[in-house]
Amino acid sequence: MSNPLDTEAGSELFSSYEAELKLVQADLNQKLDQIPDLSGEPRKAAISQAERALEEASELLDQMRLEKQNIPSATRTKVNQRFRNHESDVDSAKRKLRSMADDRSALFGSRYSDNPNDVQLEQRQQLLSGTDRLDRSSQRLKASQALANETEAIGASTLADLHRQRETIQHTGDILLESEGYVDRSVKTLRGMARRMATNRIITIAIITVLVLLIFAVIYSKFK
Repeated sequence: MSNPLDTEAGSELFSSYEAELKLVQADLNQKLDQIPDLSGEPRKAAISQAERALEEASELLDQMRLEKQNIPSATRTKVNQRFRNHESDVDSAKRKLRSMADDRSALFGSRYSDNPNDVQLEQRQQLLSGTDRLDRSSQRLKASQALANETEAIGASTLADLHRQRETIQHTGDILLESEGYVDRSVKTLRGMARRMATNRIITIAIITVLVLLIFAVIYSKFK
């Protein structure tokens, strides 16, 4: 079975992931620009969307990190530089989003209070934390499902290739057996021809001997 991640395929796949990452980064930057103008529930929703975009960007970076290993060393230097630039942009977006998420006064608006006994604030924090964990778990579950589907597809392709190889080996074995039969028949034919040639030679020698004896007999009878 041929390797599906040859150098050309690896380069094309890396470029595909990079193009997708640029789209995600553009969407993420747009959301980060909108968050400072929001507060309360709209701000929480925007932060949650930005976090999902960040997770998607991180997953794409992981895929790019794997794929760049399949690119020839001669061109990998430029690819590594591009990868580091994307990685730096994503890290910067993470820090920016974390700073916005930590601004609880903007997040909860006029209802925010620094009073540690504020039960409502604590409940909101717990709810926000639970929602974030749920979103991250959902994204991880989707990623795991996609990986499982990809692994299943690769396994099915491998089984199909092994089945084709098995059929090829069986066909080759049948051809070898048939060829062996032809060789056996050819050997028998050659042996038969050799025996007939030997018999014909003996008969020829016998005829020549008889003729020579007859000639001597005739000559002898004339001079007797």
